[in-house]
Amino acid sequence: MSEKNKRVLCKDLGLIDYKICWDYQEELQQKIVAQKTINRSLPETEQQITDNYMLFVEHPHVYTLGKSGDENNLLISNEFLKSINATYYKINRGGDITYHGPGQLVVYPILDLENFFTDIHKYLRLLEDVIIKVMADYNLLAGRSTGETGVWLDADTKKARKICAIGVHCSRWVTKHGLAFNVNADMSYFQHIVPCGITDKSVTSLEKELGKKVEMEEIKQKFKKYFVEVFECELGSF
Repeated sequence: MSEKNKRVLCKDLGLIDYKICWDYQEELQQKIVAQKTINRSLPETEQQITDNYMLFVEHPHVYTLGKSGDENNLLISNEFLKSINATYYKINRGGDITYHGPGQLVVYPILDLENFFTDIHKYLRLLEDVIIKVMADYNLLAGRSTGETGVWLDADTKKARKICAIGVHCSRWVTKHGLAFNVNADMSYFQHIVPCGITDKSVTSLEKELGKKVEMEEIKQKFKKYFVEVFECELGSF
């Protein structure tokens, strides 16, 4: 099958429980993987194009630990977790521990990278590019920190602070998990973890940097605009 599908179907799930959304991501990923498995058994002329999806969500307060993460980077007990209305999951993305909560834009692209390019490092860099472009619209110069995934302000300086965490999982070139962009998030929740296992840099939000809240819908529209530009794709809905 020589045809590549560069149309990404989007859905906004609003505020949704982390585990429910994780299961939904898994369902969509496995649907694409299943089609790829079927395609391998068919002549090229009979193979079906694979779909690409992207979910926009916010989560209730939750901490998630990546497969290579250190549990000691969660600094609080189960009892304290309950007292701050937060939950905790060990998951299969890359990266260490992070926080998700209301006011944070979480985006989960579930893409068949064989429709785009088969390079996971390029994929991570392009996700960073999208956020860097969004930040530029607010006259904020964001960038990368040497050797670390994500988007930063004043990277590689003593004032370095992370505004967007990225952690993905890939199975047969189909992605899952994604990015968490601190827009209007309650940053006090980061005090209970060692964010991404990084001890010498802080975290920030768009609200903190600008001194005012930003409409989440405005951020979503900007993200979509630059995602289309960076990934050279088109968006639809499902």
